[in-house]
Amino acid sequence: MSDIGANLERVRERIARAAERSGRRGDDVLLIGVSKTVEVERIQHAVAAGVPALGENRVQEAKEKVAALGRPVPWHLIGHLQTNKVREALELFDLVHSLDRLDLATELDRRARQRGRPVAVLVQVNVGGESNKGGFAPDAVPSALDAIAKLDHIDVRGLMTIPPIAERAEDARGWFRALAQLGKRVGLAELSMGMSADFEVAIEEGATMVRVGTAIFGPRPAKATP
Repeated sequence: MSDIGANLERVRERIARAAERSGRRGDDVLLIGVSKTVEVERIQHAVAAGVPALGENRVQEAKEKVAALGRPVPWHLIGHLQTNKVREALELFDLVHSLDRLDLATELDRRARQRGRPVAVLVQVNVGGESNKGGFAPDAVPSALDAIAKLDHIDVRGLMTIPPIAERAEDARGWFRALAQLGKRVGLAELSMGMSADFEVAIEEGATMVRVGTAIFGPRPAKATP
């Protein structure tokens, strides 16, 4: 599995160069290795190679992996979170990237209060206004943050987005720039944006977290056909 170590090193180098172009250091950007559908042995190899954080899309899959691997690095929830999975999510994840609606904020706050400690979150923004994606519309973010601020067990760290699919990485630049500008307007510095195909552009536009799966672990296994 030396490919994972080599892939990780290449991604780190690309992060460092992109950060330098934006006047920052590579250490200013957190690399989250997206391990959805990746088997435990390969994740272990990535951890041994130094991946600083892991990201999962689904609570149930993460539950199995945390049981097998423990917590050698922080775990991030980067996928949609159902309200009926909040209790389990709070037991598993160090940061929830996908706070995308106010009813979820209310449930996160309720469960976090029961646990006796705040939950760290990013507010998901639907920068492209796509009907098939969750998240607050950009112009709704300030009022959403005002509402969330009244919930004393939610710690909003920043913003997250998944921009519209683009043929070229450069085509996503405007969406990343829009999120960065919104972050400045609302006073939130953490920006989770950019994946394997476009993370360098995201970093150039101010990303502080990038979610990289394929560039580290290789292509996802094809779904079996019936």
